[in-house]
Amino acid sequence: MVPLARSIAALLLAVLLPIAAQARITLHDDRGATLVLAAPPQRIVSLLPSFTESVCALGGCAWLVATDRYSNWPASVRALPKLGGVDDAQIERIVALHPAVVLAAPSARGVDRLEALGVKVLVLESRDLADVKRTLSVLAQMLGTPAQAARVWSGIERDVRAAAARVPAALRGRRVYFEVDATPYAAGAGSFIGELLARMGLANAVPAALGPFPKLNPEYVVHLQPDVVMASAQDLATMPGRPGWGALNALRDGRTCGYTSAQFELLTRSGPRLGEAASMLADCLVSIGAKPAGSSIAAYPAASKGR
Repeated sequence: MVPLARSIAALLLAVLLPIAAQARITLHDDRGATLVLAAPPQRIVSLLPSFTESVCALGGCAWLVATDRYSNWPASVRALPKLGGVDDAQIERIVALHPAVVLAAPSARGVDRLEALGVKVLVLESRDLADVKRTLSVLAQMLGTPAQAARVWSGIERDVRAAAARVPAALRGRRVYFEVDATPYAAGAGSFIGELLARMGLANAVPAALGPFPKLNPEYVVHLQPDVVMASAQDLATMPGRPGWGALNALRDGRTCGYTSAQFELLTRSGPRLGEAASMLADCLVSIGAKPAGSSIAAYPAASKGR
């Protein structure tokens, strides 16, 4: 009987081990590191708003146990513990939550320390639209919902096409300066924002050679003389007072889009709401196209969508 029992046990192992191996989830992150998970993680810490939004869009919102301080969409994540940000993630609190995986950007501090403490970290970066699509795919694979990634991306593509169709013909090909920070940092042609604008028939005032998110000399922006200026409403309001910026025709003629803080968050997050961002860009371009020459709009007041 003992040999028979051993034979049965060996047979069961031969059957079950390949099944267990198939159940494992193998992920490759943007450092070139490989993470192996036994099953979809049911305790996730997200340290970037775009990761938080993507996890929720892909069906894993219930598995989030904490986020960075800036994650605020969807509304359900606002009640989760907030564990700092890219520069000051609270390592001890993260470890105490026993996450199955932590989602972090390459610039996040503390990744090495978390891994030294036995925490699995998935590092992803979304600079352009191809990165956004790939990040959605990796996160969906992690969550065990691969079909959701295709659904979310299809929705983004649909909304971008619809937004592009609404851009006034007179503005197609016009050069846009999109300011992501008053330093000033701009969204270049190679960024997801720049590519979104290009998909909508617009050009980027910032040369692609400067990179996705270049820091610019303020005088250089004046030299660029963009046809349209886009920024947060707060930063747009300061532009006429910056040295030399009064010479920008776009500011003088009101070819500007100034977004509320909630709107600007949506526009600058490389996540599943990029289709909504495209629609918001189109809304303002339609407003610019309808304005009489020489009129001014200091800020674009349309309501933020999806918040």
